[in-house]
Parts: sequence; C-alpha cells; structure tokens
Amino acid sequence: MNDSRGRLAATRTTHIWHGRVPDEPAPGDLGLLDDEELRIVRARRPPFDVHYAGVHSALRRVLADHYLGVPPGSIRFGRHICPACGNRAHGRPRITKPATGLEFGLARSGPHWALAVTAGGSVGVDIEAVRDFAPEGVSELVLSDLELSRMRALGHEDDRRDFLLRSWTRKEAVLKAVGVGIAADLRGLEVLPGEAGPVAVEHTGPGPRGSWLVEDVDLGPGLVAALAREAARGGAPVVPRFLGDVRKGTALA
Repeated sequence: MNDSRGRLAATRTTHIWHGRVPDEPAPGDLGLLDDEELRIVRARRPPFDVHYAGVHSALRRVLADHYLGVPPGSIRFGRHICPACGNRAHGRPRITKPATGLEFGLARSGPHWALAVTAGGSVGVDIEAVRDFAPEGVSELVLSDLELSRMRALGHEDDRRDFLLRSWTRKEAVLKAVGVGIAADLRGLEVLPGEAGPVAVEHTGPGPRGSWLVEDVDLGPGLVAALAREAARGGAPVVPRFLGDVRKGTALA
C-alpha cells in the first residue's frame, strides 16, 4: 500500500484520482466485479456497459493497490443510509469489506472517471465532459434565480455553457457528499460558480443541513470537475493522483 488510512485521517488529505477507460472491454475487468455490478453491466448497451465495467474495475484496483492492500475482487461495497429518507438503497457508497474508515466518492462521464478518497469525513465528486449544447433550456432546471441571471449576463455561449457545467458539477458534488443525490432540488442549492474555489456552500435541502467546502478540480482540457468536503475540514490538502495505466497501478502524480 502506498497510502494508509491512518495517514489520510491524520492529515485530513483528500486524494483525487482520474483516468479514462477504453471503449473496448479490457481483459480481466469483468472478473473483478461483484454480482450487482455485473447485473448493471448486462443491463446497459455498448459502450456504456464497457465504460461502467472499466470504471468500477479501476475503482477496485485503486482502492486495493493504494489503500486497502487486498485483492481488488475481494472488496465489497454497500450504501450508507440515505439521510433524507432512511433508505439504504441510495445513500452514499461505502466499503463494507474489508473494515476501513476510508470514505470515497466516484463519478464518471462517458469513459472519464474521477475518484475522491479520504478518511473520517464525507466527500463528493463530479465530472462532466465538455460537449456542445445550448445551456439555456437546461439552466432553468439547474440554476437558482441568482445563478441564472449571472449566466445570462455572460455574452458568449461558450462562457454560459462553462458557467452551467461548473454549477452542475459543484451541485452534484455537494449532494453526493450529503448522500441524497440529484433527486434534491438543484435550483435550491447555490454554489457560487463565478467565484474561484474553495467556497463555502450551505445545504438547506433534504438531509443534514450544513456547510460544505466546494472547489473546481482541474483534470485537464475538455473536462469540468468539482469536489465537495465538509467545511470543518477546510484547509486540508487535496492531492491529485492521476493514473497512466490503472491496471498497472502507475501513479503519475
């Protein structure tokens, strides 16, 4: 193991891993997945089935090789109880085996994935690949009145699209960290996308109310990503851990 749970807990560090999975099945990926993951793979059409399998096998390899010191296929996942409704089927993901104090958040956009790993606190992450779309229609479902007015004040459509994507990823990161997901009202959560992070965001919707520290994460051109952590962990370092080839565990940073 390169990093222990104890070291993460002592420093409050959050590691951000990022990678891209191939569009063709990689040897050995399916063999690492559990029955529920395989069920989801079989229910999806190409290339979404391959992307899902690749991302979840990458998750297992990172956790196994760099934190848990167990075979990737032996890791078992479950859910925290949803803080809004008490249902365990859709709370934050957690590691149920082996026993650990690690917390993680996983997000993907097509073949791109981002993984946040920390100890002793909730964490949420989101990633979106930049694509060509008209931001106006979607923005009314996502942005608060204040955010909407600020987006519309931007002169160029590319700037409005970037504003919307930064808003979306920040909101998703917060709601994933809270554990309620995007079933919550996105318009009711203001994430200050015009301000450089980290910024303090107040969650007042379903589930526990409180402050979250939200910041953009630079994962390279063509990607927009955000990280959310408990505000009480403010000032703790965020360390990027990019992978060259996750199947070989090659960390480039």
